[in-house]
Amino acid sequence: MLAVPQRSRGEVATACWQALGTTVVVCITAEQALAEARVLVEAELDAIDRACSRFRADSELELVNASAGRFMVVGPLLLEALDAALRAAWLTDGAVDPTLGEALVLGGYSRDWSELTHPPARVTAESDADRRSGPPAAAPIVRARRASGWRLIEIGHDPPGVRIPAGVRLDLGATAKALAADRAAAAVHAAIGEGVLVTDDHRAGPDAPGQTIAITSGALATSSTTVRRWLKGTRVMHHILDPSTGEPVRPVWRTASVAASSCVDANIASTAALVQGRPALRWLSELRLPSRLVSVSGEVHVIAGWPPDPGSNDR
Repeated sequence: MLAVPQRSRGEVATACWQALGTTVVVCITAEQALAEARVLVEAELDAIDRACSRFRADSELELVNASAGRFMVVGPLLLEALDAALRAAWLTDGAVDPTLGEALVLGGYSRDWSELTHPPARVTAESDADRRSGPPAAAPIVRARRASGWRLIEIGHDPPGVRIPAGVRLDLGATAKALAADRAAAAVHAAIGEGVLVTDDHRAGPDAPGQTIAITSGALATSSTTVRRWLKGTRVMHHILDPSTGEPVRPVWRTASVAASSCVDANIASTAALVQGRPALRWLSELRLPSRLVSVSGEVHVIAGWPPDPGSNDR
């Protein structure tokens, strides 16, 4: 989610609808401008979908994937999204890797999230293969690893375009939705001059366990291994992959929440934390990014000034 500073303190107006495989939530401090805000956000989301979706054959991203090995001229929005994705890989030393598209396809994430076969509610991160200490007995489903593939991507700005190596398929899921939130909030604020919050709904309501966070500027992102899960045969998969194996990460953290100046940066850090496991505690602390990490056993760690839950034993 991304919030821009509030200029007024009136009642907050909210709109919700389905887009990009999730629930969009827009909150603004000027109820009379809610309809205009929704139109602006819908336009930004549609533009991101047309530029960056892996689930529509006519998107610019899929045209790039289909032309691997050749230089492709692209529009400014996809170029911005590609710059963000490569920045994520550079900042995390490849923990957030945009070249894992083929691994996601082989793992079953080959169509929109709403169309996948989801595991029963009783199957959780703690009850599935995530608790195993060793490798699965069966051969891994995914064999699509390409060492440092993101380093081989060529970006041009005159003309604007990209060349990805032959055999590589891009997936911008770790950064494109966050970029959409950043752009949408900025567009609404520029048009109406009021406080605005744009986010995607993670299903939990205000009464759910955990913290309620007030945000007046900047951004907050939460990444999880427990929500976007689907069945590949009889195996429960999730969308956070380990670039070193191409397989879903063995979760150390159930969720990772990070605050930063933009939604892109917050989501880069929260995703990288899930991939890194325990070393993420030191990494986030050194970066001074306020963070809250919850382990698969429910242990909570707060970092760099993130407030602990009242009466808790957060570490």
